[in-house]
Amino acid sequence: MRDPKYDILFEPVKIGPVQTRNRFYQVPHCSGMGYRYPNAEARMRGIKAEGGWGVVSTQETEIHPTSDLSPANEARLWDDSDIPNLKLMSDAVHAHDSLAAIQLVHGGINAPNRYSRLSPMSPSHAALSNNDPYQAREMDKADIKAFRGWHVDAAKRAKKAGFDIIYVYAGHDMTLLQHFLLARHNHRADEYGGSFENRLRLFREVIEDTKLAVGDACAVAVRLAVDELMGAKGFRHEIEGKDIIEALAEEPDLWDVNLADWSNDSQTSRFAKEGYQEPYTAFVKSVTTKPVVGVGRYTSPDKMVDLIKKNHLDLIGAARPSIADPFLPLKIREGRLEEIRECIGCNICVSGDNTNSPMRCTQNPTVGEEWRRNWHPEILLNTPSSQKYLIIGGGPSGLEAAVSLIKSGNDVVLADGADYWGGRVTLESKLPGLAEWARVRDWRMWQLQQVPNAELYLNSQLSSEDVLSYGIENIVLATGASWRSDGVGRAHRQSLQYLVNDRNFTPDDVMVGKLLKDKATGPIVIFDDDRFYMGSIVAEVAINTGRKVVFVTSTPNVAAWSENTLEQERIQGRLINIGVEIITSHELFDQQDDFLQIMCSYSGNIREIHCDTLILVTSRLPNDFLWKELLAKKQDWSDAGVNTVTRIGDCLQPGLIAMAVQSGHNYVREIIDNKSNVFSREDQNFAR
Repeated sequence: MRDPKYDILFEPVKIGPVQTRNRFYQVPHCSGMGYRYPNAEARMRGIKAEGGWGVVSTQETEIHPTSDLSPANEARLWDDSDIPNLKLMSDAVHAHDSLAAIQLVHGGINAPNRYSRLSPMSPSHAALSNNDPYQAREMDKADIKAFRGWHVDAAKRAKKAGFDIIYVYAGHDMTLLQHFLLARHNHRADEYGGSFENRLRLFREVIEDTKLAVGDACAVAVRLAVDELMGAKGFRHEIEGKDIIEALAEEPDLWDVNLADWSNDSQTSRFAKEGYQEPYTAFVKSVTTKPVVGVGRYTSPDKMVDLIKKNHLDLIGAARPSIADPFLPLKIREGRLEEIRECIGCNICVSGDNTNSPMRCTQNPTVGEEWRRNWHPEILLNTPSSQKYLIIGGGPSGLEAAVSLIKSGNDVVLADGADYWGGRVTLESKLPGLAEWARVRDWRMWQLQQVPNAELYLNSQLSSEDVLSYGIENIVLATGASWRSDGVGRAHRQSLQYLVNDRNFTPDDVMVGKLLKDKATGPIVIFDDDRFYMGSIVAEVAINTGRKVVFVTSTPNVAAWSENTLEQERIQGRLINIGVEIITSHELFDQQDDFLQIMCSYSGNIREIHCDTLILVTSRLPNDFLWKELLAKKQDWSDAGVNTVTRIGDCLQPGLIAMAVQSGHNYVREIIDNKSNVFSREDQNFAR
């Protein structure tokens, strides 16, 4: 039963001519599926409506070929031919009595038009926001009139496609309308530039245009970034952000407020905790009578209730929490709070859009697979015949496999050689900023602890003889991987024979506290060839020893892949601020005595740096010794009653935690349905 204190979350909210069934609002977010994969997009959004989200929104929807975001895979409403694909999504949402919202966008200088090859447009002549070596042209009055017409046409098409809420979007420093609002982008001397009122003019006109276009059938929402965290160089919530909302307070039917740019709006848990946007958006309700939705990676229902009772928000906005658990609202409604898969704030979902691929999630392995593989986040069919499984390894992959096997009607014995559950998740969650990553372990352990058919054993280092002696039909190896100490990675494809091993550490050593016991007093050098989060976090641990820390990377910037998770600038900035010396675009060359020789990746020039301790963050090797032992005894499997031996997770392929979780889940889906690896294909010309 639901606690009555949460009843307020299930009250309807009037948004112009439409009404929500509750206060749960999935704000627009990218998915990496977009116009290329309309069936996948529709099914993913429909499942969120099934899970109780009262409003489910699209991602950015391009209104015209002059806003071509290729190769990014967003939604499109260039012309009437795009309507059927989008109607798939609205129909899927309406099937569960939720409202469908669409975020119309013209990207301005954020739209390079690589596919359309039309001239990018901007309030003033300007460089594009990416590195493409051409510019956007200044819009004349005819261009402005045309843009207003394109937005009206798109709004009318959105109405035909069945959407209930139409967005006017001025956020994330990625939209033409926001560029007109911002003095640093708008250098015009006519009635659309200069003064605040002039810069506001087009925004006001487009809101009015949109309301006239859709009439009483659809609500018109405004998505506005009220602060850019840039000080005087950008919007500030207490000045420009507030001024805009005060000037247009009653014009839209809904205010959707957040931060810009995207990296500020979608900060990872490493840099921001739940509710981090509240100080910037709490004022909005005081200057408008219209409903307000805001975000902050909210997963706590108590926090949600508090926001409403404090009159900060009317609707609880979510992107990432709705991905991690599409059924979050339903679980709160039914009093199943412990079953909520809480977002860990890793931004692996965000990386899908930034790599132009269907998004994945560390917590929810089914996201992106709802249509193409018919995976449902809450439904697992029973296996054809119930069996017993021995899973060796209680890290993310092993835990996910165990939970999924239990849900599909099987018995599980889960063993781990350590004295703790979670494997790498437990160790990494103790690193600076990664505490919320422990949710990957905690949710799955809670599930396993509720059932009688899951036997759990710690401190169980099993040999091949042990495994074969138990007579369990199916063996699953989830033994993880270990960081290499020989330097092999992307820059160095062969072992570096010159490394002085007794003075070198790996991240595994750091995570178990060996660095703190290191008796050396001179500089610590970190060589990062992994290019994601681990190297920079190891640097944070190292600097806390009080020793000098030098960060060497083979790439031109720190943690290069973290650009896909919107963290790169924050990571490099943090290292600079805590006093880490950074050397980019260098590889290892030699190690002698107290010195390390490194080589410039471009020139081949050699330089020497003082190094008492070297930490190698390069690549990992699977812990597959047990797999190899069992393979060598394959002739004994049948006599021992063993039918299958399977590797999953990092012991098969070292990778992201999200990949390990999906590997464990995929293992079970393949048992349930041997067609699990057959992908449904999108027909680009006809939306099924």
